[in-house]
Amino acid sequence: MTRFPEFGRLVAEAWPAPSGQDMGGWLLRHADGVTKRANSVLPLGDPGDVEAAVDRAERFYTELGLPTVFSMDAGARPDGLDGFLEGRGYELVDPTLCMVTDLAGTYAPDGVEIEETPSREWLDLWWSVDGRYDHQLPMAEKILTGVPAGYASLDGVAVGRGVPQGEWFGVYAMAVAPEARRQGLGRRVLRTLLGWGRDQGCERAYLVVVERNAAARAMYEAEGFTRAGAYHYRVKNVTAG
Repeated sequence: MTRFPEFGRLVAEAWPAPSGQDMGGWLLRHADGVTKRANSVLPLGDPGDVEAAVDRAERFYTELGLPTVFSMDAGARPDGLDGFLEGRGYELVDPTLCMVTDLAGTYAPDGVEIEETPSREWLDLWWSVDGRYDHQLPMAEKILTGVPAGYASLDGVAVGRGVPQGEWFGVYAMAVAPEARRQGLGRRVLRTLLGWGRDQGCERAYLVVVERNAAARAMYEAEGFTRAGAYHYRVKNVTAG
């Protein structure tokens, strides 16, 4: 497995929470509860007394009316934090894989269009597939457009988002309308995004996919992506003490 130690930072930069607070190397992110990725603690440093730091994080999210969530990968600090949270009653949620590939080869647009901003049609399709947050699309759009990105669309039934990040290119928000699946449309969007990323000067691409999504993982593997890391969330169990 290729080592990819910086993916936690890259994911945080590509999916930016509009608000956050640094607490001794722990970044406390929040976005009105829209996605755990943007509403969780990213523990990149050592805040000192772990128990006191977790207490502070819990107070921070409680005051916002949000659950306390930690994003945990191999770079989480300090060592032993995952076990500490487990002992404190935090549940392990959404094991997720990070996959990478080199941007080599030829990628043709194949009917896919890429814009610098997401159109209403793009947003509506993505939200219809991935929207899990009631009427909070405006916040989701704020997260999406928080950094420069390309928004790919194919015939109004398949979309994706690509984020140039120096040598790396992040692939996000891949979605295909239910009635248009199993026709290779997601693959066409992915290939076009990768070509666009290479045109932006990126050398390698990465993406994150929930481990249980076998169909998506199979498509990415067929397109040359290999596993390079993993993360999961620790979510406070409100019934545990």
